[in-house]
Amino acid sequence: MTRRIRQVALAAVLPLLLVPALVSAEVSRVEITARRDVAGGRSFGSAGPYEQIIGKLYFVIDPANKRNRVIADLDKAPKNAAGKIELSADLVILKPRDARKANGIALFDIVNRGRGVALAKFDAPLAVNGAPAPDEYGDGFLLNRGYTIVQVGWEFDVRREGAIRADMPPAMGVTGLAHATFIPTSNSPEATVGDLVGYTPSDPAASQNTLTVRESPQAAATTIPRAKWHLAASNVVTLDGGFEPGRIYELSYTAADPPVAALGFAAVRDAASWVRYAADATVSAKYTFAFGSSQTGRFLREFLYDGFYTDERDRQVFDAVIPHLAGASGLNLNRRWSTPTSLSSDVATFFPFSDVKQRDPATGVDEGLLENARAGEHQPKVFWTNTPTEVWEKAAALETLTPDGLKDRPLPANVRLYVFAGTQHDPARFPSAFSNGQQQDNPTDYIWAMRALLVGMEKWVRQGIAPPPSRYPRLQDGNLVRSTDVAFPDLPGVASPRKVLPGARGINSLVSKDGGAGTPLPLLVSQVDKDGNELGGLRLPDVMVPLATTAGWNFRKAAIGGTQLLYPLLGSYVPFASTKAERERTHDPRLSIEERYQSREQYLKQVQEAAASLVKDGYVLGEDVPAIVKHAGDHWDLLVKRPSSTSTRAER
Repeated sequence: MTRRIRQVALAAVLPLLLVPALVSAEVSRVEITARRDVAGGRSFGSAGPYEQIIGKLYFVIDPANKRNRVIADLDKAPKNAAGKIELSADLVILKPRDARKANGIALFDIVNRGRGVALAKFDAPLAVNGAPAPDEYGDGFLLNRGYTIVQVGWEFDVRREGAIRADMPPAMGVTGLAHATFIPTSNSPEATVGDLVGYTPSDPAASQNTLTVRESPQAAATTIPRAKWHLAASNVVTLDGGFEPGRIYELSYTAADPPVAALGFAAVRDAASWVRYAADATVSAKYTFAFGSSQTGRFLREFLYDGFYTDERDRQVFDAVIPHLAGASGLNLNRRWSTPTSLSSDVATFFPFSDVKQRDPATGVDEGLLENARAGEHQPKVFWTNTPTEVWEKAAALETLTPDGLKDRPLPANVRLYVFAGTQHDPARFPSAFSNGQQQDNPTDYIWAMRALLVGMEKWVRQGIAPPPSRYPRLQDGNLVRSTDVAFPDLPGVASPRKVLPGARGINSLVSKDGGAGTPLPLLVSQVDKDGNELGGLRLPDVMVPLATTAGWNFRKAAIGGTQLLYPLLGSYVPFASTKAERERTHDPRLSIEERYQSREQYLKQVQEAAASLVKDGYVLGEDVPAIVKHAGDHWDLLVKRPSSTSTRAER
């Protein structure tokens, strides 16, 4: 939802509806402030027109309930006269105007930094007279299928106007150090530490506040003299002489009364129970799905680990959970001084890594993400979906390995895992460009697989039809190797990924020895072919019939410093030469487009065949094949530098 739309909707009327009591005691009331037509009343498939409902949910949480005891600092939150904890969260709902046309599934779109993510991951952009559609609904995939989409605030530190957020109670009387890392991209003397926006310094000038710097996550930190830097109350730090771009700084300062952040898990849990079980809820559904991407994929990973898929009354909350782009990382929401916006893998990647219980050599603990003291009989069906970026940056390979990375481990029966080979965290725009990396951003899109997998999850939940088999790199298949053994070719101007250094574990306070925090993580990645394209995982037509080398990693460009480090969440795109002459002139070891394919038509035929094989196996929908083939043609025309109506032979 755009800022303008939200502002208009919220300003339209005073609260339209106030429900003082509901069947579900955990949701004490709901306040509806606005309703409006979606996309100007546009009709979506058989579901027809949609409406958007905006409001707020109010919760009461029982601190004595066993499902809530896992929440850090819950005992320090203020309580009402009944001994319960109160909080509120923004609510946004998209639903068919005619409730009878809904498909019976409420898709909880776990908001990322206050914004929804589901539409961007499932609704392909819709071209109108050659220009993108004027709204975020694209081709309307989710709405055409009749989904009810529910967005609930959970994050305490979202300050952007129009964001979907939550108001969390504080942990009263708690004082300590809030800290976060940041990497400047210029030598400016001023930096805003966004990860600490939720914490106000008790005394910005205090001598115990510290600022350190190091070259890499593995390097020792140097403390910067206190007299050389200054802190403002708004978390803006100023350094005499300016920051050095590409170096890793960490700011720490004393703060008080931190929010009880993990109540965000309870808000999502209880909102889902409200939709599923309350007779007088604003919307209802037979099935409930949860989808989160990146930050909120990690939210869902920790949500599962902490057992929030069961509500206070021991009822199932979600039928299906799809944590997208989480890797083996959580959010570290369930800790004091949580920094849920942090991208640092050393903060978020913590044991246990796999779903199944196994012995951890660093701690001696037997634990699994879905096999632990909080696990119950109400586990949902789970799809883990990742790109190679999560493999390189979030230790995603450890989801199916022993903690030392030496042996494959199976997935539970209720879990599937898909790694989209040759893609980056979020696909870049096409045509691609250079941004913060040494190579062009990777535009390889995986939306086609996401749509097919969602349909597969629907069938699994509704009909018990098994979804497509998991596709990810494995040791036993020979396509998962140590990063130092990846056979990436020597390409002109491309740094080798073999020099990427592994990270270290973050803290898990629910496990002894803090989960072995600081223990180096084994870095295993997909092996590549002679072009540098990945062999393991789910290979879509762009990778099966390539016109470029595509990867999930990209080193920082010289202009922003730290060229030995990967730029977070960015992949690489290195096109093949158009002709043999061009390849030989640039000393490129990869065959040119001219040498690979006899003609544009022959290339597109191979793309069509590759897509058809994926349709047969359930990884792509038949209705999406024309768009896949069209994109392939556009890609060919871009690289061969000639319109499709000219000679079918690759240019000289």
